[in-house]
Amino acid sequence: MFPPLTLKTVRWRPLEGEGLEHLTVRAIDGGIRVESAVIGEREPSIPYGVHYRVDLDAAWHVRSFLVEVTTGQRIAMTSDGQGHWRSEDGTPLPAFDGCIDIDLAGSPFTNTLPIRRLNLAKGEKSPLLTMVYVPFDTFEPFPDGQFYTCLAADARYLFEEEDGTFTAELPVDADGFVTDYPTLFARL
Repeated sequence: MFPPLTLKTVRWRPLEGEGLEHLTVRAIDGGIRVESAVIGEREPSIPYGVHYRVDLDAAWHVRSFLVEVTTGQRIAMTSDGQGHWRSEDGTPLPAFDGCIDIDLAGSPFTNTLPIRRLNLAKGEKSPLLTMVYVPFDTFEPFPDGQFYTCLAADARYLFEEEDGTFTAELPVDADGFVTDYPTLFARL
């Protein structure tokens, strides 16, 4: 079982191209706030800068998120923590019903959300998890199915896309944060 967090800062770099993510997690008002700055490149070598904030309840359910590009493009959504989402202006977003977690392209942090929230035992596989996936190129979110399997309690997890197109073994630190994301990211 992962310990409660009060403050943690981590950094990752992409394994291809240039970039860096600097992320801080801190306890606030009975919940958790995550803030990060990401600089990187989209194919073919188009630089970008992104700031994001994710607010979680104490059980690691996403309650809101905001992603902004330095050029001004942004997306913000809120959740009741039970899989019902609204846009920034309060419009219901039924296409994301059932999504508890988010997956932000360009960041290994969002793997921590289901890993910490589910607290799987060794050998246990999650049910199908549908994420609000936000690509950093279009900022047009869509539902994305994923599975997590605990390979070593609080230490290593298997990530699988629902359609089988991508899998990765993810080692994590004592707090559930990815330390190495094969082919994508390395922790600094």
